[in-house]
Amino acid sequence: MERVTDVDRAREVLEEAVSQSDDLVFFGGAGVSTASGIPDFRSTGGLYAQRYPYPPETMVSHSFFEAHPREFFQFYFDRMIAPDARPNRAHEKLAELEARGICSAVITQNIDGLHQAAGSRAVHELHGSVHRNTCTGCDCRFDLSAITALHEAASDGVPRCPDCGAIVKPDVVLYEEPLDGRVLEEAVRAIAAADLLVVAGTSLVVYPAAGLLQYFSGDHLAIVNLAPTDADRHADLCVPAKVGEVLDF
Repeated sequence: MERVTDVDRAREVLEEAVSQSDDLVFFGGAGVSTASGIPDFRSTGGLYAQRYPYPPETMVSHSFFEAHPREFFQFYFDRMIAPDARPNRAHEKLAELEARGICSAVITQNIDGLHQAAGSRAVHELHGSVHRNTCTGCDCRFDLSAITALHEAASDGVPRCPDCGAIVKPDVVLYEEPLDGRVLEEAVRAIAAADLLVVAGTSLVVYPAAGLLQYFSGDHLAIVNLAPTDADRHADLCVPAKVGEVLDF
């Protein structure tokens, strides 16, 4: 494993690996979007470091959503929605690589939709998206602006379907909920076919998402993350840096 702490050198090494790749797959986490103003979870100042009446892990669980919808949506709209966020250099570079026929897929743990906003099309959202929302009663669909309007209009802050009155639930995977089987299968196929896997902005501690790395058998694994991960020992390139800085080539 080559551990590169100099960002300029890391860019050169990664750019060379990308130029030689026939099938690059990118696997990203919260660290990809921090430069867009969206907080991550485990770093200092991240969501898990904030103080709320309940632990954040509890407040984004399925059982909490059902038992305390008012508190769930207060936290959700306060801390998990960033309507003004825009794609940063990392998102833009991946969209560029896809357009050039190099990046075949982006697999993301993020729910912000910034990869699509940057222009990426082959995006597998393991944990869903804030941009899709479904009525728990009649299955009507709502985009982010629509559910936000319902939230703001409700006296208790709980968005309800104007047709049937049931709660409108964000299509994001909460704790205690399984990942979407179709999305998971697509991600596995993409990783299994890749010759270069770039893992960035993720601590690789959330399963089953982190377990997807076991399906990679390609030539090169690169990990870009500020903190060490358990997969570092398997990487050809390991860079303790911000994602956008390394992908800025």
